[in-house]
Amino acid sequence: MPGNTFGHSFRITTWGESHGSAVGVVVDGVPAGLKLSESDVQKELDRRRPGQSEVSTPRSESDTVEILSGVFEGITTGTPISMLVRNRNANPGAYDYIRNIPRPGHADLFYTEKYGFRDHRGGGRSSGRETIGRVAGGAIAKKLLMSFGIEVFAHVIELGGVKAGPVTVEDILNNVEKTVVRCADLNAAELMLEKVRLARDEGDSIGGIVEIIATGVPAGLGEPVFGKLDADIAGGLMSIGAVKGVEIGAGFECARMKGSQMNDAFVMKDGQVVPGSNNAGGVIGGLSTGLPLTCRIAVKPTPSISKSQKSVDMAAMGEIDIEIHGRHDPTIPPRMVPVAESMLALVLADHMIRSGRMNPEYLLE
Repeated sequence: MPGNTFGHSFRITTWGESHGSAVGVVVDGVPAGLKLSESDVQKELDRRRPGQSEVSTPRSESDTVEILSGVFEGITTGTPISMLVRNRNANPGAYDYIRNIPRPGHADLFYTEKYGFRDHRGGGRSSGRETIGRVAGGAIAKKLLMSFGIEVFAHVIELGGVKAGPVTVEDILNNVEKTVVRCADLNAAELMLEKVRLARDEGDSIGGIVEIIATGVPAGLGEPVFGKLDADIAGGLMSIGAVKGVEIGAGFECARMKGSQMNDAFVMKDGQVVPGSNNAGGVIGGLSTGLPLTCRIAVKPTPSISKSQKSVDMAAMGEIDIEIHGRHDPTIPPRMVPVAESMLALVLADHMIRSGRMNPEYLLE
């Protein structure tokens, strides 16, 4: 099964199944000399961890990370870093009733079409639990980037049709973790939470939009043709399960603008030529502009819902009605925040190393 590795010079390979014994990641390409501990990774995994609020699945997992290799005496050695998280609260038997029934909105049928059979225990590799490896690898990428003044953060800007108002970077940094829906507009957050509660009570789910921002990114990252920075960002974000759309900067709104409105005119600032606005979202021609990278992802509603849906019993080859039982998130975007941050951080760390801008000697100072 190929397709489990992401990146070039900084790469992650995730492994494991939702209801197997463990999940994890191997991170290759981390420069030697970076101070790294399990607590650095754990704080990011804790943000993603299930069972913490009413907008999350009740599945209770500590998601405690174990670093198995690549770190000695608290310093990265330059060799592959392998990390493991054991599944403590797995319940594979809860999925026996859908062994032969593909769940609407899931990849069940198409895993069967590709491989001839599938792991029916919570979706196996297609479960959202796969993102543990992304967040663990992303934690290392984020720490590496911070050494060079680059910071990545995200927030929910729409949930269940409720849109957040304009917010500043300071609002995002200060407010996102104050509410379970991770919206920096605290008034909108209350309305979003009501939407979540209503969907949950109806046995349904809701989707939304997450915005991801990176500040401190130097100009010139990326490759001009097939290795465009925005192409790699879009590919990384789109690879997250439940993401159905990606936009950068003005995004789809640019289709409604004139060139005179869309173009970021150049101005002089502190003796340098820089774009005076950021409709491009920090990337032009596949190269970073030095302005904040701004991306948004559309996240679909959780496909596992308790409302009755149509499906087929593939053993009997007959249509049936199905209600999905078990522990599921009534909405995905709030828990998507650390995952989306991680994917953007992984892309940026990869491009920083590929560009030669990330001098490992700097880390040892």
